[in-house]
Amino acid sequence: MIPFLDLKGINAQYREKLIEACTKVIDSGWYVQGSEHKEFEKEFAEYCGSKYAIGVANGLDALILILRAYKELEFMEDGDEVIVPSNTYIASILAISENNLVPLLVEPQIDTYLIDPSKIEEKITSKTKAIMPVHLYGQTCEMDEINTIAKKYNLKVIEDSAQAHGAYYKDKRAGNLGDASGFSFYPGKNLGALGDGGAVTTNDEELANTIKALGNYGSHKKYENKFKGVNSRLDEMQAAMLRVKLRYLDKEIAKRKEIANYYLINIKNENIILPTIQTKSVWHLFVIRTTKREELQKYLLDNGVQTLIHYPLAPHKQEAYKEWNDDSYPISEQIHDEVLSLPISGVQSMEDTKKIVKLLNTLKGID
Repeated sequence: MIPFLDLKGINAQYREKLIEACTKVIDSGWYVQGSEHKEFEKEFAEYCGSKYAIGVANGLDALILILRAYKELEFMEDGDEVIVPSNTYIASILAISENNLVPLLVEPQIDTYLIDPSKIEEKITSKTKAIMPVHLYGQTCEMDEINTIAKKYNLKVIEDSAQAHGAYYKDKRAGNLGDASGFSFYPGKNLGALGDGGAVTTNDEELANTIKALGNYGSHKKYENKFKGVNSRLDEMQAAMLRVKLRYLDKEIAKRKEIANYYLINIKNENIILPTIQTKSVWHLFVIRTTKREELQKYLLDNGVQTLIHYPLAPHKQEAYKEWNDDSYPISEQIHDEVLSLPISGVQSMEDTKKIVKLLNTLKGID
């Protein structure tokens, strides 16, 4: 079986270095907000090109804390609106509603799956305070257009970079393309921890300090609490392992690009729509579309290839947002009905990649 993602194999590459990093933390006697945490924040900020990085518990918390910080800084208040793509993973939207803010869903472009900048302005009202572009599947959004709109209406730009570690837009990386950015280090990400983890990047010192305090019980100084905060801190052990894996992230991305390029050049099947790339993707996912998804997925599984669907149900069709269930976002609905993610990772062999392509090309039609 060719797995969709061989997490064990990915981490096995760095096994000795990961064990060494874990041992160092164990022997240090300091397990929360120690030197590994501080050094990772410094190294990740440098990697992204931002001034600050704040380690938090997970990617959802990263987005929640950014929005919460803007409320504490009195840029936003309950009932304000945040523009977000209608085809994103639900976490992007949960972060908005968790802060008593209102998500404004905007359709994506059908060919890139990214938010369509031409549809943003029509959604803006006097209550709109931010745009949250989601760099879905590893490709950055059209940030020049988005930042131009944001400047025109005095909106904050909050990147959801959970799938875009290392991705470029022109000469800048994700995490340094707006006012702030949220990252996830869930194990399946291109930069994945061995558990949960997340980070916020920004160039705004006041925002960074506010987020750091909010994630530490609202405290700037021990036993002094400026805000009604939460406990959302990047674990010292995960920080140590992320420091190891960050050194090899560009190598992992290069291998993903090699596999993606082979797919793009060699998949020849009229039933399959290949992804359209407009910026420098890091290929967190390689997502095809087909109107015969169930049949194609079964065919591949029967022939020893595991695939996944990212994501089968659009956010506005989820029970969690039942007030939206009757709303219509036809492009998002089409995407969610047709997408299928092929295997891709830094340890996937070209032999397996060629086998997948051969299976796709051999399949003449799907009944």
